[in-house]
Amino acid sequence: MTAAAESSIDRRLSTLVEEARPSAAALRAAAEAADVVAELIKRVPQQQATPEAALGFVRDLGLELEAEKLAFTFRPPEVVRLAGSFAAGAVVRPDVSADLLVRLPKECFHEKDFLNHRYYAKRCLYLCVIEKSLRSSQLICKISWSTFQDEARKPVLHVYPAAEIAELPGFYVRIIPTANSLFNVSKLNVSTRNNVRAYMKDGINIPTPKYNCSILEDMFLEENSEFMSSTFAGWKALQDALVLVKVWARQRTSIYTLDCLNGYLMSAILVFLTLDTGGSIITRSMTTRQIFRVVMNFLATSKLWAKGLVIQSMKKRTITKEDIANCLKTYDVAICDVSGHLNLAFRMTKSAFLELQDEAACALSCLDKCRDGGFEELFMTKVDFGAKFDSCLRINLKGNSKVTALSYCVDDESWRILEKDVHSLLQQGLTDRTKMIRVLWRSTPSDWKIMDGFSEFGSSPLLVGMMVSSLEKSFRLVDIGPNPENRDEAVKFRKFWGEKAELRRFKDGNIAESTVWESESWEKHTIIKRISDYVLMKHLSLQKDDLTHVVDQLDFCLLVDGQDPVSSSGALFEAFDTLSKQLRILDDVPLKISTVQPLDSAFRHTSVFPPEPHPLAYGKNSQKLPNFATTCIRSLEVMIQLEGSGNWPLDPVAMEKTKSAFLLKIGESLEDRGMFVSASEDEVNILTSGYSFLLKIFHERGLMLQKQAGDDKTQSALSEDKVLFQRSQHSSMINGLHGRYQMYGPVVRLAKRWISAHLFSSFISEEAVELLVAYLFLKPFPFHAPSSRVAGFLSFDWTFSPMVIDINNDFNLKDEKDINENFMLSRKSYEQNPHDIKPAMFLAASYDKASEAWTKQSPSKSVLKRMAAYAKSSAELLTNLILHGQSGQYTWECLFRTPMSNYDAVILLHQEKLCRPRHILFPAETPNGKLVIWGKPSKDFHPYIPLYKGAVKSLHDARDKLLVNFDPTTYFLRDLKCAFPKTFKVWYGSIGGDAIGLTWENPKKRGREEADETMPEPASILKEVGGVGKGLVRGVYLIKAPKLQ
Repeated sequence: MTAAAESSIDRRLSTLVEEARPSAAALRAAAEAADVVAELIKRVPQQQATPEAALGFVRDLGLELEAEKLAFTFRPPEVVRLAGSFAAGAVVRPDVSADLLVRLPKECFHEKDFLNHRYYAKRCLYLCVIEKSLRSSQLICKISWSTFQDEARKPVLHVYPAAEIAELPGFYVRIIPTANSLFNVSKLNVSTRNNVRAYMKDGINIPTPKYNCSILEDMFLEENSEFMSSTFAGWKALQDALVLVKVWARQRTSIYTLDCLNGYLMSAILVFLTLDTGGSIITRSMTTRQIFRVVMNFLATSKLWAKGLVIQSMKKRTITKEDIANCLKTYDVAICDVSGHLNLAFRMTKSAFLELQDEAACALSCLDKCRDGGFEELFMTKVDFGAKFDSCLRINLKGNSKVTALSYCVDDESWRILEKDVHSLLQQGLTDRTKMIRVLWRSTPSDWKIMDGFSEFGSSPLLVGMMVSSLEKSFRLVDIGPNPENRDEAVKFRKFWGEKAELRRFKDGNIAESTVWESESWEKHTIIKRISDYVLMKHLSLQKDDLTHVVDQLDFCLLVDGQDPVSSSGALFEAFDTLSKQLRILDDVPLKISTVQPLDSAFRHTSVFPPEPHPLAYGKNSQKLPNFATTCIRSLEVMIQLEGSGNWPLDPVAMEKTKSAFLLKIGESLEDRGMFVSASEDEVNILTSGYSFLLKIFHERGLMLQKQAGDDKTQSALSEDKVLFQRSQHSSMINGLHGRYQMYGPVVRLAKRWISAHLFSSFISEEAVELLVAYLFLKPFPFHAPSSRVAGFLSFDWTFSPMVIDINNDFNLKDEKDINENFMLSRKSYEQNPHDIKPAMFLAASYDKASEAWTKQSPSKSVLKRMAAYAKSSAELLTNLILHGQSGQYTWECLFRTPMSNYDAVILLHQEKLCRPRHILFPAETPNGKLVIWGKPSKDFHPYIPLYKGAVKSLHDARDKLLVNFDPTTYFLRDLKCAFPKTFKVWYGSIGGDAIGLTWENPKKRGREEADETMPEPASILKEVGGVGKGLVRGVYLIKAPKLQ
């Protein structure tokens, strides 16, 4: 990276930090508001605190019988001080709050209150007194209850000052009690002490490490906050780096959580890296960007995590190796605090830590591989739970017997125990099919009343995210368990799997316990869902309705009559192989055929609906005929090359005529070999094995002649060879990509279906869509390459930046420089002539570095903006559906329904006159506009030919009715564009579309002379439109008249 590029990135980071931080004036106002609250707390008068103030809370801690032990005389706190981000100088918008640490007076507690949740009850009652007092103050607008790090037994108060701060809407002061020197630390030893007498195993009390650590956290909160604040004080680069780390973490919703990262832990990690125990790898000479990289590198790769982090300098070290070893045995992650008594990371789970490492490793890749040092990917892109994981599962556990059987709080809380159980069950059931399982339950209710206790906790669903290890493993049909001779393991296996377990003999003669997940080839992506649902229903007493597993919810738009047509692709490839062999052995054509390559998207696994075998396309070998068959058959393009010869004409037009002669001769030869041929001078279609193939000849000389040609007529005659060359290169490239990413094909199919459903087919070619999706697989940052349909579809994006699709790492630095220059030139010409229809989308591939093949003419900037807006809206809806499910009118189907009110006029077509009515997803609804003209359906065309006895005289007669490559909608659109070239834009869906949208063209774009002419009435124009489509058009509706300029 050049010095100029580094300087540019540093400037962007500096601007980001400035924008993320509130202004100095806003921070002063917030600090003053916090001081007002602090003063009010100090003035709370001495009074009796009794359990009646929080009966539900006391009851749910199991202390209703110990009420007399909980009453105490409230005394105002000795110390109230500002801490957290405000003290560290790293406040980050938008959710700004100030932490006030309120020290609980020793006189309010008994020395043994650390036992059996008494401390937690009194801590809560202390806050109840403060709340009651603050509510009577006019300086306070609102008070609500929440929890500290989502721990139910540790409530905190959110106090909203009456004085609003314009720059910080929703600002509040968080009141956090601290327990400085309240108890003897040795009584809270995490590895040996039991402080909840009800917590036992086999009748014996066992240690309560989570419970003990939670109290120790309150005891050392002030000391740790002070140490961290003093480290950050006056060190601007460190403060700015903390802001960056916070922005990065907040964008990742599954690591900025109760069991992973929070602002406090981030500060602790940065402080550790400045100490000699952390290797002093952050120094005062470093820039903000360097510190950020060091932190990411440490999170992703450091071996110190296995040894435990200690936030004490070597000289002042009080913690022993034995203490650290005990801490690592007790907890998944260890970050020992300044005192040496507390593990700051006691809530962090192993799965959360693995995800944190994964995200940090991904951040390092972004820093090295993405444009502008990964600025957009790291800090501006939201990495939602739904987009990050390949499959997401929501579990409703409210009222579940497994939950109600547990006490709310013993050592750990019941919600955390359930999280572990779900994680363990899924890990055992899915084995190596997943590489990461993340279980999260945000259990605190949004509107908590302390009198209700914990009854409303856990009412939101538990979320599970799964990342697939590989599609081969996740699509596996059989899981092999232990040999029956290994009796203990076999019994465990049968107990876990129940009726799903079966004893099997395998091909190698081995006999083993196993589970079998029979599945159609096109349904294998649902195996993970079936396993998860089975395991959870069996072991957690759940009903089917309690589980919502997002895996196959989008499949409906790829099915025909309940089945995915991909299932017949095997027959298509066999048919092509048969044709290819026949073409290569033709000996009565002047030149031998050297290459045969299919160009249709069905051969690269990206066709939304790959063609199914047609009963009338079996050559001269007759098939048993069904009662009906489709009238239209789509012909699949196949490119052939002939062996070299010096006798080809040099004149471009003569060359095209020679190609036609060759194709007609090839057609004759194949007809003699029993194939059915439909031939004309324009095209030769071969019908064999149930499919139709359209033959095209490619000649390399055409590419050379086109470069030399001057006039347009010659250019267009030669463009056929260039297009064939580009399509051939594209097909080879996409086939290679599908070999690497099996999920690529299904994601492209969903993307194409979406494009068509929202009527964008007029403006973007299917090859461009394939390249767009290829880009998100090759450069998925800040995500991983998707391994599921839903995750891939959610990542589908539109961008105004150049996209370089480099599948085989073919591009060198010079190529990348050329591509950037081409992109800048195209943008420069657009800025100079904004009314020119210049390409707004830049897709560079190894065969097309200047992005001329698929996006040279379209989409324009305005169309691309519309696509981007639709995509953003769909992504928001999809994220909401994944995380919260369907509600009211917002369903999965809405992703593929397009609002007709966004067009100026709408044409509805007769569904029974479309060539493939089965591909219609949702019949178009009647638009809310004025009906200008309506038409009767034509009697000349019907999408189905009757083939039953008596309906046709012979197979030959039936074949005469077969229409090869005919689609009434395509011809109607062509006629419409010819009749009204500059009147309106035409929006249509190429896959199962029965509605066409029209938007009036801006007269400015049509030139002054044309604009000056009186434009006909919109209604008369639309009547003509109906006339052009007579017999196909059902109705034309005017929604909005054109704007007068």
